[in-house]
Order: sequence, then C-alpha cells, then structure tokens
Amino acid sequence: MARQSRSRRERPSKPALSREGVIAAALSLFHEEGLAKVTMRRVAAVLDTGPASLYVYISDTEDLHAEILDALLADVAEPSSPADWRGRLKGTLRGYIAVLFEHPELARMAMSTMPSGANYLALVEKILALLKEGGVPDGQAAWAVDLLLLFATAQAAEKAAWKASARSPSNFSALAAIIETADVETLPNIVRHGTDLLSGRGDRLDWGFDVLINGVLKTRRMETKS
Repeated sequence: MARQSRSRRERPSKPALSREGVIAAALSLFHEEGLAKVTMRRVAAVLDTGPASLYVYISDTEDLHAEILDALLADVAEPSSPADWRGRLKGTLRGYIAVLFEHPELARMAMSTMPSGANYLALVEKILALLKEGGVPDGQAAWAVDLLLLFATAQAAEKAAWKASARSPSNFSALAAIIETADVETLPNIVRHGTDLLSGRGDRLDWGFDVLINGVLKTRRMETKS
C-alpha cells in the first residue's frame, strides 16, 4: 500500500497571539539577552509571526519595555514590619528602587517612560494609602506620589549610569581632589563644606525621602484650575 505523502504546508498550529503572550515572550527575551534586544521585530521572531501582528496588542517598543518593568514590579510589596507609616512608605519605595537597581537598563528607561500597568498602579495605590495613613491631605498626596517615585527612579538611574561608566570611580576621585584643594577666596562655601559634599552615600537616600515626606506634610498644594 502506497504511503500517503504529507503536505509541506502542514505544521503544528501556532498559539493564538495575545497581549499577555507578547509580554511573556518579551520578558523571556529580556532575561536572556537584555533590554536592548527587546524589539518588536525580535519578539515577533520568537513568536513566529510578523512585527505588524504585535501592534494589535502593543503600541510600540517603549510600551513593550514599560510592560517588562511592570511585570517585575509584581514583587514590590509594602514591608510587613511593625514600622510606622513613614517607615513602611520608605520601605516600599526602597523595594521599588531595588527592582531598578537589579535591572539598570530599566532604571534608565523608567526616567522617560510613563508606566500604567496593573503592578505599577498597585504600587501607586500602596503609596497613596500610606500617605493617607500619615495624615497627608488628598491634594498633596496626589502630587506627592509622583514626586516620591520620580526621586526614587532618578536615584536608581543615577546609580545605573554610574555602574555603566568605566570613568565613574576616577571622576569621583578627581572631584574629591578638586574639592580638597579648592581656593577659599573663590569657592568659600565649597571649602567650608569640603568632602562632606560627597559623604553619606548610603544614608542620602533615606534622608532624601525624609526631606520629601516632611515637605509634603507641611507644604500646602497650590490651587489649580484643572
């Protein structure tokens, strides 16, 4: 009996595309090759489809990168320690920074991308709840959440840039040397502060959060028309 030949066109059907599937493929590619390799074309290749097919689910590469960050933010949780609202707020923000520290490429990207995913919104919700617990008026809290997250993101992006630059240690040492030998008549205040201007790297983040939180508590928001 003759063996029936199989059409060359026959092959297993591909899974149906979805936004969740596209993001999962992008996340896998990110972990394997880094953010720079996560493009619409590369993700389409992983899914065995054309880039045009992805635009039904994802706006562009920036949207894709924002979704990767959002997926990683699922692990950011409010600390379960018995600290007061301020301590838990700072702990939550440090958790957000820790995600960016672990993925420097995302820290730089987050400075120019407006996240809007479910996990990012959950993070905003936690921060707003903690500000409310601390007695921050709603109007001030609405602006404060952006200020706090911007500060946290900038801190992570700065560290990411520092780690990526081979010149950073030498630049820091050169700046310290310049401060130590500054002319007192030309730069009297720099001389007065000296290397304290560069001190407290580990404590600056916590102090910065306190400055912002104290300011939010005591600074009334201006009235706006919109």
